[in-house]
Amino acid sequence: MPTEPEPDDRPDLPPGLAPAWGAAPLRPRRGPKPSHSLDRIVTAAVELADADGLAAASLPNIAASVGLSTNALYRYVGSKEELLVLLGDAGFGPPSPLTPDADWRGAAREWVYAALDRYRGRPWLLDLGSRGSAVTPNRLRWIEQLLAVLAEAGMSDVDAFGSALLLGDFARATADRLRARADPDSADSPARARDVRAFLRPLLAEGGYPQLAELAARGEYPGGGSVDFGLDRVLDGIAGLLTASPA
Repeated sequence: MPTEPEPDDRPDLPPGLAPAWGAAPLRPRRGPKPSHSLDRIVTAAVELADADGLAAASLPNIAASVGLSTNALYRYVGSKEELLVLLGDAGFGPPSPLTPDADWRGAAREWVYAALDRYRGRPWLLDLGSRGSAVTPNRLRWIEQLLAVLAEAGMSDVDAFGSALLLGDFARATADRLRARADPDSADSPARARDVRAFLRPLLAEGGYPQLAELAARGEYPGGGSVDFGLDRVLDGIAGLLTASPA
């Protein structure tokens, strides 16, 4: 007689977490031995997203690109959500080495600009949205790299982790803002900012927005603000953690 399968005592993990770390599926999938690998499936998804954006990395398109039916694709990934998690981790990839012997501030700045370059090269990463804390290998490698920099500067592990999350959030928000600025239909785009500014200036001045009216008159709004200004203010705050006296 066949034996009853033992109850699965593995924890209830978010979609994509276990396969991202190379863990076997909770239950063996039925059917013939797979002729493809999960890595190949994810690579195909990345290639489609690189070529035509996130929407192009649909299950039917991925299946067609590797010569499978959409139903057969589910022998490799459990759901679209699982695939998106794997796609995001593979698309972001591991970080490049930071400049040796740089001080913590220079290294942190380099780290943020490397993240901006990754978003600029693959803007579809911004379309994936936030899925909670980073828990996949490549995204954690980025955090680990920054934690090492801040720990070397003398920061506590808790403060270093909070600072790493802050810089990661800054990089993502800035990348999203820069992408909007590059959109020709955006009010922040150089192509439209002048016309939007001309339209808003009298309305702001007469409608009780004196500060914004002044910024618009100087050409600072809309479309103003630099990456370095915001990044320097974030780094100033982190520097305060390094110089603050213990409570």
